[in-house]
Amino acid sequence: MGEEKKFDMLPVGPLGVIAVDGCQNLVSKVNQYLVEWRQERGKANPTVAVYEGYDRDTYLVETKVPRFGSGEGKGVIETSVRGDDLYIVVDVCNYSMTYSLRGKINHMSPDDHFQNLKRIIAAVGGKAKRITVIMPFLYESRQHKRSGRESLDCALALQELVGMGVDQILTFDAHDPRVQNAIPLTGFETFNPNYQFIKAMLATEKDLQVDSDHMMVISTDEGGMGRAIYLANVLGLDVGMFYKRRDYTRVVNGRNPIVAHEFLGADVEGKDMIIIDDMISSGESMLDTAKELKRRKARKVFICSTFGLFTNGLAKFDEYHENGLIDRIFTTNLIYQTPALLSRSYYTSVDMSKYIALIIDYLNHGMSVSELLNPVDRINRCLEKYNAEKV
Repeated sequence: MGEEKKFDMLPVGPLGVIAVDGCQNLVSKVNQYLVEWRQERGKANPTVAVYEGYDRDTYLVETKVPRFGSGEGKGVIETSVRGDDLYIVVDVCNYSMTYSLRGKINHMSPDDHFQNLKRIIAAVGGKAKRITVIMPFLYESRQHKRSGRESLDCALALQELVGMGVDQILTFDAHDPRVQNAIPLTGFETFNPNYQFIKAMLATEKDLQVDSDHMMVISTDEGGMGRAIYLANVLGLDVGMFYKRRDYTRVVNGRNPIVAHEFLGADVEGKDMIIIDDMISSGESMLDTAKELKRRKARKVFICSTFGLFTNGLAKFDEYHENGLIDRIFTTNLIYQTPALLSRSYYTSVDMSKYIALIIDYLNHGMSVSELLNPVDRINRCLEKYNAEKV
């Protein structure tokens, strides 16, 4: 599995992985890694091999969430999970899932997926030894702070899960990690796919020079500067930032429209640009940033975003690629990807299943995930290999 760490510690409990409806593809890959690793480990390490149920053909726990004609539902677990160390994975963004409501087909919203997650936790009934929720896109994470008279949905959701007996919550690239202050006595970790982005980029682009003379990292706004600065420091690059001038006299689609994007940073002419952000929603900020960089004579523009929502479709991205304004887009498979997106020649899907499997494996053995949270060594090894192959 490429990791030198020895798994000598006995597991916290028998491992069980649950895929809430909508993320079966991702979780099946996670399960394959776990099965492969543990079969190899069971043969090589007699300490863990004696642990009953350690080496199994699958760690997936079969569940279902049937619905009544009224649209109401219930969670059902098909096998016993008493004493298990459970990892429940949910994709709240999978709008392709549907259910029937009085004979009409409804697409599932994040609210529906969150409710299904709670139904599965309720079906466990407190019998598991430990429950970990893996929610890659943190439910309602964009509503993480209060401005005026409005709800704090993410904080309430986290408190609700803890109240149901969840022991720890794992997410990826949280919009604002400070939302964990709502549950200060409960485990909360947010992981970032920086290593996976770099690995995918170096695998698809063979003519890159990763140094400050030939490449920069760009943040689309001031809120994402921390993410951009981290990646730039790891790669030894300069960082640039666009900030948005908005028209605060108007509200369009629930927000103040952007009037212009202003740039702060060094000269970008002739350099490759890595635009990094936590999500592509409509893509307006990403596309405007790419256009401005190309106007300033950047060489190539790569967009890296953990979550590709593409709420306004792909037509604008197609247009920008055809016009040479964006060269490649990287988003992860942590949330639902449409067949149309996967078919685009300029799109690369960044597979996160191995990373999730590692996280589950570490935690099930009661091991620290500190080295998984900080991928600097792995990024450096990846760069060394890339540069060696170019020589």
